[in-house]
Amino acid sequence: MTPTIKMPATEPRVGVSPVRQGIARYALWLAAFGAGVSAVISASTVWQADSATTVVETWRAYGYVVFAGLFVLLALRPHRYRGVWELVIANKVALTATASGYAVHGGIAGSAAIIIWDGGLSVVLIVAYILCRGWAGVPPVTGAA
Repeated sequence: MTPTIKMPATEPRVGVSPVRQGIARYALWLAAFGAGVSAVISASTVWQADSATTVVETWRAYGYVVFAGLFVLLALRPHRYRGVWELVIANKVALTATASGYAVHGGIAGSAAIIIWDGGLSVVLIVAYILCRGWAGVPPVTGAA
């Protein structure tokens, strides 16, 4: 007798309505698109940067690429990457909180843009996380020997 392994469905059943799941995925695809566009746009910023800011601008451009990839992974399989949800949300909330502190301090360039963009993205990610129950993971794979 050949052993069989039961593989979970493409999307596990975690008690999320298809509408809620669809809205969450749409939000994640939108976030991925935005991060991808930001990565492309930041290429010119890297090329035009002076020697004092080239490394920082390159780091930022690569960050956009990484976040675009993370958002794609979450959009494709929102229940397979527990921990990734929390990391991306924590990053965006931390950036927003830090920029808010900079804004209160005053005179720090770019803080308003971070508050708007990363603050808005924080809200989108938290809503998507709640809608699709991102904390609910995939049931374990069981096999018969």
